[in-house]
Amino acid sequence: MSRYLCKRLRNLRFSTKITLGVTLMLVCSGLGIGLFLSAMSSKALLDEGKKRGMALTTGLAFRLMEPLLAMDFLQMKNLIDNNHDQYGDVLYIFLTDTSGNVLSHTFSGGFPTDLLKVNLDSRDLQPLFLSTEQGAVYDFNVSIILGEEKLGSVRLGLSRSQMDAQIRQQWLISLICTLGVVSLGIVLALWYARTVTLRLNRLRESAEEIVKGNLNVRVSTPLRKNCWDIMQCQMTACPAYGDIRRRCWHVIGTLCLHCQGKASPLKSESCRHCPVFRDNFGDEIQELAVAFDVMAVTIKRHIEALTERETIITRQQGLLKTIMNVTPDFITLQDKDLTYRFASRAFCDYFSLNEDEVVGKTDADIFSGRQVDLNFHEDEQILLTGRPLAKEITFHRLDGQQWLHIVKVPVYDQDGSIMGLLLTARDISMLKKIQEQLIQAQKMEDLGRLAGGVAHEINTPLGIILGYTQLLMDDTTDQEIVENLRVVEKQAKICQKIVADLLGFSRHSQSVRESMDVNESLREVVQLVEHTFSREGITIIQQLGEAVPPLVGDKERLRQVWLNLFNNGMDAIGQNGSIVVRSRQGAGGKIEVSVTDTGQGISAEHLNKIFDPFFTTKPVDKGTGLGLSVSFGIIKEHGGAISAQSPASMEYLADIVSPPGRSGPGTVFIVKLPAEKRHIG
Repeated sequence: MSRYLCKRLRNLRFSTKITLGVTLMLVCSGLGIGLFLSAMSSKALLDEGKKRGMALTTGLAFRLMEPLLAMDFLQMKNLIDNNHDQYGDVLYIFLTDTSGNVLSHTFSGGFPTDLLKVNLDSRDLQPLFLSTEQGAVYDFNVSIILGEEKLGSVRLGLSRSQMDAQIRQQWLISLICTLGVVSLGIVLALWYARTVTLRLNRLRESAEEIVKGNLNVRVSTPLRKNCWDIMQCQMTACPAYGDIRRRCWHVIGTLCLHCQGKASPLKSESCRHCPVFRDNFGDEIQELAVAFDVMAVTIKRHIEALTERETIITRQQGLLKTIMNVTPDFITLQDKDLTYRFASRAFCDYFSLNEDEVVGKTDADIFSGRQVDLNFHEDEQILLTGRPLAKEITFHRLDGQQWLHIVKVPVYDQDGSIMGLLLTARDISMLKKIQEQLIQAQKMEDLGRLAGGVAHEINTPLGIILGYTQLLMDDTTDQEIVENLRVVEKQAKICQKIVADLLGFSRHSQSVRESMDVNESLREVVQLVEHTFSREGITIIQQLGEAVPPLVGDKERLRQVWLNLFNNGMDAIGQNGSIVVRSRQGAGGKIEVSVTDTGQGISAEHLNKIFDPFFTTKPVDKGTGLGLSVSFGIIKEHGGAISAQSPASMEYLADIVSPPGRSGPGTVFIVKLPAEKRHIG
């Protein structure tokens, strides 16, 4: 039952709750106060009646003293009857002597002897309450004393009914007054509840409108005077100027001198002494309505800003997705669980999948088992360490060999933790083909220049030598001379073979990796260029280590690297200088080859660009800028690294002897290649 009542009370309207609450408080307080006041007035009336009865009895005892001494029964009777007749609420009076004998009384139907048995102690000033046939009675007993001698007692019976009538009348008046006050309070409570709930209903209705999406509602009452009217302000640049929905103390950035530079709510402290605040400030409900209007305006502006940002973000997302889908590169985004969140069109087309078949899936749903295992370990390592991964992979397809350059980088969120993985992959098959063509072009350029010199310097005299040698062999009969001529012919043919090898080297061939001796490769290239370099006064010093292990590589490509480095050294020296080539076993199972020249060196601003394609400081007819770039690619394909140092340190220049006046700061190119791994077993 109590639960049902609580539920019913909760379902009542707020105005009804206020009215019931105020009514209950008024009724309880009114009844309480009325009962308390009625009880006090009843007690006061009873006390007053008792005092009156005692006063009547005491006065009558004083006047009966003289007739009692004279034993004048007639006077006694007159005095008693006069008092009895004078007061309507006095029911009886009688006089007794010291022996208890009744001397006079007012009873008409005989004296009730039972009265002589009660209230015998005249020293008790309080009356005795008796129930008689005539109703409730207060019996008063007062002794008549002359000096120290008691002459008798006067007994007076005062009716209680008249007192009760007065008390009932008092209770009735109190009840009527209480009901009147409660009724007035209920009326005021209804008016107050209606006033409060009317404003609260406006807030509720405005809240419902906001829920529906209408943010143009206004709850607060319009101002009689706005701040610019009160202050007679003409600062139209102030944000509060012309704003009729918000109070100026709620507006940020106002130009008032008292609050300039302060933001709400801090500025409210300075606004409290402003005449605008004093004129427009309301009660709590009014301020709640004002705050509600401010909230609606603020929400509207925030929604407008968010809508604009959402439009911009949507447009940017669409543009970004379009760019990612248009680009031929593979682009994917995976979360921390390696689940795909985005895949570009190129990626989907390559694997003949739709975007819906990739997004939300993992590598296990797309690739084969071996590829899944490789990707998983690579991706987990990146997520754990935060280090990106770049690699090149090649595989064979129906349309030929394909190369991909893959980059995987971690993606960080705002707190700096890794939230995913971004993969980009670019098809560099065409680049590889162009690189092959560039290598061949550079090789042909360098060898063409050498072949031209060799052909000019060797082939013509060599042909003459061979021709005359063969003529001499035909013309002479001296066997010793013939043998000597045959030696000359043999050596001339060796020279022809060297020229033929040089021309063969210039022809393009398929890349073949095999175990090779680095020192032998260096000696072959030195033999090719030594004669040409010596014509320019350039000496090649060989310091090849004896314990250099073999490596697995392409002989032709590495010979191209050595040739490029020697040619760069010659171009840097010009004339009269030295080039030293060293080989040794370095740390970590690496083979180190260094080519040091005594040329003019490379400036600091160019040192970081020398391996870029087509970068050269040579004249147009002296170089294409491809030599070092091609060499860089060849060394990288072999798993090695190439770097340059200029000026060259004394570690590399120590054994170089150059002609006076022609020594420059020098440059050293350092190549590090992995040695061949040997299996024991």
